[in-house]
Amino acid sequence: MEYSNPFDAPQGRFFILQNAARQYSLWPETCALPAGWQMVCEAAGQEECSRWLKENWRDLQPVSFADAGGGK
Repeated sequence: MEYSNPFDAPQGRFFILQNAARQYSLWPETCALPAGWQMVCEAAGQEECSRWLKENWRDLQPVSFADAGGGK
């Protein structure tokens, strides 16, 4: 099955990106990287990327919110 949206392709390969707020995103290998985001992991399958995110992204709050004492 062909997927028209590269974010939905279960067999796709994805980079893990991080922004200045230390938030992460899976980004299709076939798409140009968006401004303001940097690659933190080479392209891998969705399952491997999901595992990496579970192991490395402990706090879903943006760093500016956490630094301001938000959520406490």
